[in-house]
Amino acid sequence: MRAWLLRPAAKPVVFVLCLLPLAWLIYGAAADRLGANPAEALIRSTGDWTLRFLCLTLAVTPLRQLTRTPQLARYRRMLGLFTFFHACLHLLAYGWLDMGFDVADIARDILKRPFILVGFGTWLLLLPLALTSFNRAARWLGGRQWQALHRLVYLIAGLALLHFFWMRGGKNDFAEVGAYAAIIAALLGWRAYRHLAPK
Repeated sequence: MRAWLLRPAAKPVVFVLCLLPLAWLIYGAAADRLGANPAEALIRSTGDWTLRFLCLTLAVTPLRQLTRTPQLARYRRMLGLFTFFHACLHLLAYGWLDMGFDVADIARDILKRPFILVGFGTWLLLLPLALTSFNRAARWLGGRQWQALHRLVYLIAGLALLHFFWMRGGKNDFAEVGAYAAIIAALLGWRAYRHLAPK
């Protein structure tokens, strides 16, 4: 596995795998398989995949440390960018399918509904992380400032979970919220343990 992760073909394979959720949604929309409310299905699905990719991104470091597979670090940036990509699709689906790209209505909706405000704020926090995910940006910022900026991912994880909780709470659907909360708590708990453990 370690040797395969270092092969030149490994990254393209992972890239294609990360595009499969979008491919499935496009197919579902084209084949009319998204249910009675395709717009809601697209908005919910892109949001769900944003949270899943965020969990995958956060899981890279614990998996790398637990399995002693440093090669996994090569894929953290890609997974992080796919998190932002799906967050953009989620925002686009909401702005287009739910609000018809009416900027004034979108602004009013963001200010009126707390879970929309939290979701939009989460996207805004993801934006600088995506823009500074490249080596040139890291060199320009400097290592310490770059690391401090990218620690926003912990706040982003909490806000994304709160957005998801409020969205599902309106339908009294808390099972998935609990599952994601447990995953994120475990991933962040591992980081806290590693940070506080005696060296």
